[in-house]
Amino acid sequence: MNRFVLAAALIAATLSSARAETTLIVGDQKGNSRAVMEASGVLKDLPYKIEWKEFAAAAPLLEALGAGAIETGLVGDAPFTFAAAANVPVKAIGAIRQTQEGLAILVPKESTIKSFDELKGKKIATGRGSIGHQLILAALESKGWTPADIQLVFLAPADAKVAYSRGSVDAWSTWEPYVSQEEVLFESRRVLTAEGLSAGLSLQVATPTAIKDKRPELEDFLRRLTQARAWALNNADSYAQTWGKLMNVVPSVPLNWLTRAKIRIAPIDDSVIADEQKTIDLYLRAGLIKTKLDAATLVDRSFTDAISKGAGL
Repeated sequence: MNRFVLAAALIAATLSSARAETTLIVGDQKGNSRAVMEASGVLKDLPYKIEWKEFAAAAPLLEALGAGAIETGLVGDAPFTFAAAANVPVKAIGAIRQTQEGLAILVPKESTIKSFDELKGKKIATGRGSIGHQLILAALESKGWTPADIQLVFLAPADAKVAYSRGSVDAWSTWEPYVSQEEVLFESRRVLTAEGLSAGLSLQVATPTAIKDKRPELEDFLRRLTQARAWALNNADSYAQTWGKLMNVVPSVPLNWLTRAKIRIAPIDDSVIADEQKTIDLYLRAGLIKTKLDAATLVDRSFTDAISKGAGL
C-alpha cells in the first residue's frame, strides 16, 4: 500500500471513528420510535450513538427541543403549530401518516354519554395546544358550536387521567397510546374520533442546529425509522411485545393501537404542507395563535431522499 492510499485509509478511519463518537439526542413519546426501532432491529451497527429522552406528551418535548436539550423528536402537528407560533426554533423534516381512530374523545364505561352532541355543556379534559385540543376545536366547528358550548379543562396527560378516573371531568380528548390503554384496561368508550375531522398529522422535527451540524445522523435516523415503520406494518405482534416491555404495559394495549393505526413515515411534500396549513388556520380561527403562519416556512424538504431510501423507493 503506497503512502497516499494509506493516508486516505487513515483519514477515512478517523472520520468513521469521529462519527461513531457523535451522539444524536432523540426525544420520544411513550417509547414510540424507540420501541419500533428496537423491535425491527434497525438500530444494529449504528455509526453514532442515540441518547433517548422520554416525554409524556409533545409540549414538554418541544420545550426541551427549544432549550437545546434534545435535537429531534416526534410530535403532533397541533403542538408543533403552537411551538412555531411561540418562535421555538424547530423544523419538520419528516411526516407520520396513520389512521385517525386513535385520536379520540373518551368517556368512562359507566358514562351514559353516547355521542359528542351529549357533551354540550360538559367538562372535557385535554392538553392545551395538543392534538386532543385540535380534535375538540374541529368537532366544535363541524357542529357550528363555539368553545363556550363546552367546558375545556386543560391538563397534562397524567393529570387528565386522574381527573377522568375520578369523574372530575366528563370526557377526555387524547391520543395513542392513552386511548388504547383506556379502552383495553378500563373499557372506556370512544364517542368521537378524528376520522373525517383531522388529518392527524405527526411530524419528525429537528432543531436548525442539528440539521446543520448533524445532517448525516438525522438522515440515517430517518432512513432507519422509515424501515422500522414499514416492518411494523406486518409485525404488529413483535412491535407490541417490545413496546409493552419498554413501557411496562401489557402487550394487548399497543396491539390494539398498532393494528388499527397503520403508521408509516412520509416525506415532507405538498400534501403535508397543506395539512399543516389547515391546522394553522384552525388555531388562528380559534385564537390560539395570533399570527397566521406559512406552513411552507416551517418545514425542511431536504430529507426526502433519506425517507425514500428507507421505504425502498
